[in-house]
Amino acid sequence: MTRVILVADGRSITVDSSGDWAGVPVFLLHGTPGSRSGPKPRPSVLYRLGVELISYDRPGYGRSSRHRGRVVADAAWDVRDIADALGIEQFSVVGRSGGGPHALACAALLGERVLSAAILVSLAPVDAQGLDWYAGMAKSNVTEYNNTRSDAEAYELAIRAERIRANPESMIEDLFPELTGPDRRIVEDVAIRHQLLDTYAEACRNGAYGWIDADQIREPSDYRLALLGSMVLPAA
Repeated sequence: MTRVILVADGRSITVDSSGDWAGVPVFLLHGTPGSRSGPKPRPSVLYRLGVELISYDRPGYGRSSRHRGRVVADAAWDVRDIADALGIEQFSVVGRSGGGPHALACAALLGERVLSAAILVSLAPVDAQGLDWYAGMAKSNVTEYNNTRSDAEAYELAIRAERIRANPESMIEDLFPELTGPDRRIVEDVAIRHQLLDTYAEACRNGAYGWIDADQIREPSDYRLALLGSMVLPAA
């Protein structure tokens, strides 16, 4: 089921839910770039597990309105408003890649409404002591994050998003040389590849705004707030 929900500041957010609608609600926060249609378990699997999986296009991605100047913590208020609109009191959150800090922000700021939180291959605070923030990143990611505050990089992302919208395969073609052997085998799976192509095309449906805004979230305090979510759940 796909729904459009208005959040507190009047923006619209497009939301998908699948699985057992009477099951345990779990919010899945997609990566960068990504959308609500990203890789996820089949509805039949979710139903057997008793899970209602809720995913949404973060601002500027897919069919959701842009939110200029957004920070990681803003995701918590969007998730709260979505949950309120769906009549959900408590839920769990899962963040994947660029969605990881956003999931932790939900845990940090929404108190007892968040029952549990998990993150997969997430970003960390850029100023964490002893951390090489770029270690393990693909070269294209390092370049993107280093240049993202420039107008030239924003223009390049806009051109790239237009190319991906026209040909989602181009995103995988760009990434493939940098993938490890196990990652390549996953991407070559027909079902996974179909989901990746779908989410990349949907992410860039209305341009690169979601991608550009996400890459510009680099303030250390913002990421630290998200990381603190793992230590303050539940809130007093």
